[in-house]
Amino acid sequence: MRLVFMGTPAFSVAALDALHEAGHDIACVYSQPPRPAGRGKKDRPSPVQTRAETLGLEVRHPVSLRNPEAQAEFAALNADVAVVVAYGLILPQPILDAPTHGCLNIHASLLPRWRGAAPIHRAIMAGDAETGVCIMQMEAGLDTGPVLMREATAIGATETTADLHDRLAAIGADLVVKTLDALPDLTPHPQPEDGVTYAHKIDKAEAAIDWAQPAAIVDRQIRGLSPFPGAWFEHEGARIKVLGSALGDGTGAPGTVLDDALSVACGDGAVRLTRLQRAGKAAQDADVFLRGNVMPKGTVL
Repeated sequence: MRLVFMGTPAFSVAALDALHEAGHDIACVYSQPPRPAGRGKKDRPSPVQTRAETLGLEVRHPVSLRNPEAQAEFAALNADVAVVVAYGLILPQPILDAPTHGCLNIHASLLPRWRGAAPIHRAIMAGDAETGVCIMQMEAGLDTGPVLMREATAIGATETTADLHDRLAAIGADLVVKTLDALPDLTPHPQPEDGVTYAHKIDKAEAAIDWAQPAAIVDRQIRGLSPFPGAWFEHEGARIKVLGSALGDGTGAPGTVLDDALSVACGDGAVRLTRLQRAGKAAQDADVFLRGNVMPKGTVL
């Protein structure tokens, strides 16, 4: 099948690889333009652009798809379908209509739950028991289109956004190949009107840990914001990120270290911190972190 691939971050790369390995004719890859990154702030191509160029594929990165010239160039590719995953630009109607079978989106949630920008983070932070991937026929609304295929997966008790990100990327890659194989015979299923939630973009202001919250909420905050932006607390004037956690044992005044395993009391219950990172340092498991950062029982964070 002749297709256009549209994606930008690392999450999208697995799908690009799967489509290439399945033998589809990838006419062109669209990705966000290179952005300044690193200490030198030099322009760095997106993970998708880097991978596409390695595969010998043409890459385009228009700033907008709203102008007639960009739309004409897209239509001239004569694609059977466009596969879109975390691309980062709004697709106007002429783009949606150009491929014979339209544009299919790989979305990392069980729609209509968690439409929007941060479905993986929000599913963990809300305490969802499961999430998944939907292959959706795109339309003008935000993640409102009918679903062609879906696959659910349980969210583990200690799973972080990083863990779930990689697993859902692999599920999406496999599912989109299956969708294209069966595309002529699939029936799009409209999303129900009940159960719609929106996964709003993560705000860094959400990252400060409030130990007065129940342990379940603190634990989900830590795991949902790992690795970025990273939930954090301050200790002796330094900001420390927490990148892994689990529900712990014990009770005490909120923010008090309860044992030598870095269990911290919350408003209800306790959270055991399993992976931490000081500014400018590498992330470390708790036992290694404690060798250079003394936080004995009774320490107040």
